[in-house]
Amino acid sequence: MPGLIERKQVGSDTISPIGLGTYGIKNYSKAFEAYVYGLTNGIDHVDTAEMYDMGRAEEFVGEVLKQVGRDGVFITTKMLPNRLDDREKIVRAAQESLRRIGVSYVDLYLIHWPNERLSITQQVQNFEVLVDKGLTRYIGVSNFSLSQLKEAVYATKKAPIVALQVHYSVLNRREVEEQLLPYCAFQKILLQAYTPIERGSVKDNPCVRAVSEKTGRTPIQVALNYLISHENVVAIPKAERVEHVKELIGAMGWRIPEAHINYLRKCLEEH
Repeated sequence: MPGLIERKQVGSDTISPIGLGTYGIKNYSKAFEAYVYGLTNGIDHVDTAEMYDMGRAEEFVGEVLKQVGRDGVFITTKMLPNRLDDREKIVRAAQESLRRIGVSYVDLYLIHWPNERLSITQQVQNFEVLVDKGLTRYIGVSNFSLSQLKEAVYATKKAPIVALQVHYSVLNRREVEEQLLPYCAFQKILLQAYTPIERGSVKDNPCVRAVSEKTGRTPIQVALNYLISHENVVAIPKAERVEHVKELIGAMGWRIPEAHINYLRKCLEEH
């Protein structure tokens, strides 16, 4: 279905199936051109975190936003779990992140991973203060197991969990597809796939390459399209060059035929 216009639901918003991640950027000046290109050519969300490069990644997002404008860009950032035992610490950390990004609020704030010293209920209920204070529109979690996610969903009092961010790719799919995806679909939770192209290594997988040849798409595009073919999944790869962002954009707007998806799954199981 060429020319398919697709959007993914997050809260009461919709976003493009592919976003841009900011973990591990090596050359910020090159990446600047690439991210500006992406955010003005069909990609409309960007993911960052206070932990990435000790805040430099959030500053980078702010620089990009100065070029492309705040409106129309859905911003996700993530908070370190050691903040979560105290609401004042949470608010201060968020204000620092917002200062680095240069915005008054983000669209989605995630707990980066669970704080093992606190109950899930306590940390999630503390985290809701960010919605109370207008520092984010939505909250979610990252790197939570199914049982932790369930507890988080039931813990919220004011702001629902609208997103889960986890490692998900064609090479790392079993637990996500067997446990997390069905629950997220049931609860209308968006699943954000990080490391979705395994730092480029998906392009060397023989199963992915076979489907690439069948569809006339690049292996990277096949690997991403497989993920976003699930209704409630977006992928957030990193790219530092314009040509790579163009390739990411080319993963949207079409679908791998069902027969090829079945072949891909069977092939991946066998390898």
